[in-house]
Amino acid sequence: MERTLARDVAKNVGKQISISGWLHKKRLLGGLNFIVVRDRSGLTQVVVDQEAEVEKLRGMQIGTVLTITGKVTEEPRAPGGAELHDPVVTVDVPVTDEPPIEIDKPLSHKPENLDTLFDNRHIGLRSPQEQKVFKIRAALLRNIREFLYDHDFTEINTPKLLAGATEGGAEVFKTDYFGKEATLAQSPQLYKQMMVGAFERVFEIAPAFRAEPSATTRHMSEVYMLDIEMGFIAGHEDVLDMVQDMTYTAVTKVYKDYADELKSWNAPELVLKPKFPRYTVTQVHEMYTKATGTDTTNEKDLIPDEEKWICDYAKKNDGCEAVFVTNFPREAMKFYHKLADDGTVLWGDLLFRGLEIATCPMRENRHEVLVEQMVAAGLDPKHPGYKYFLEAMRYGLPAHGGCGYGIDRLVEKTLGLGNVKEATLFPRDINRLAP
Repeated sequence: MERTLARDVAKNVGKQISISGWLHKKRLLGGLNFIVVRDRSGLTQVVVDQEAEVEKLRGMQIGTVLTITGKVTEEPRAPGGAELHDPVVTVDVPVTDEPPIEIDKPLSHKPENLDTLFDNRHIGLRSPQEQKVFKIRAALLRNIREFLYDHDFTEINTPKLLAGATEGGAEVFKTDYFGKEATLAQSPQLYKQMMVGAFERVFEIAPAFRAEPSATTRHMSEVYMLDIEMGFIAGHEDVLDMVQDMTYTAVTKVYKDYADELKSWNAPELVLKPKFPRYTVTQVHEMYTKATGTDTTNEKDLIPDEEKWICDYAKKNDGCEAVFVTNFPREAMKFYHKLADDGTVLWGDLLFRGLEIATCPMRENRHEVLVEQMVAAGLDPKHPGYKYFLEAMRYGLPAHGGCGYGIDRLVEKTLGLGNVKEATLFPRDINRLAP
């Protein structure tokens, strides 16, 4: 008999069907015996009333793989509104060890319980409630991809073993590469810029590696980034508008399509407008200093509390909890950033619900200026890690810009989670390399 998935059980009331899945819950109470079976589409309740079938389930623990045939009966109180009666149970893969955590109940995401959650991730992800996080993550990725495909972007895959640190600095993982020193990619920065010369508009969704000794709710050693680069732009606003429109489309669509799942996680109500408000770094420093009495006017970047404050301010005063902060000071720039006429950097950060989600600069595409900026940053333009990047510039790249966009952070804030690691299948930080 062909297998029926849980989502289709209620369509077969009165019929004999076969289901296969994992034992998710078991209650053998003598006169009232029932089990719940989980498959990729949901849960099916099964009433087990024959002693011979009950005996097959004695000693079987959650996770046992079962195939069950039975008659579908309407039952409004059951998952999906129907259940199986008069079942014949086949134990395909018996599990006799009690699982380390209870997946038929919501798992605790309190800060003091996160280590237990991550230590048992391979089992905890069998919880339908936990799965919702990653189905929403998958939907956000799908929405982003569809938007970018619709706007003529080509998806690329760039190397993660590099001959040098893309952005300079010491916070890279180093490894031996056949007797040479290589680093794990902090980003596909140089490669995606080179690809503007081939495709004009490119994007990549891939891991990036940051050897930052940070143990916070916002940092990991391995992160998933969306990287975008687009050529023939008229100015920096073209970049901000593209990232804005993509974010608005991806998030509002997931709030529409996954409303029930988001509600089950107590996700905040979405307050978003198609046009995100924009404030300069200087404006935010001055507004925050005046509002809080904490002077940040000498800071070159926003402090974390400012990120939260300006998002709360924009939500209240602009009706939008996503905001761009622009015109960063020159001392904060990367060597590949482009300067504005006023000496600030053509760079904007996208903040959402109090957290930086993306960095969105315009690039310096003039070869001679780029070399000067590299030298000023203490980098060697003759290093083999930069050779082909600089050649691409010398042989013609148009005005271009893009973003590095944190997928893990977007998922965290969309759901209203408290830690970026909760939005990641198997998080990596300074204390965790396994599982």
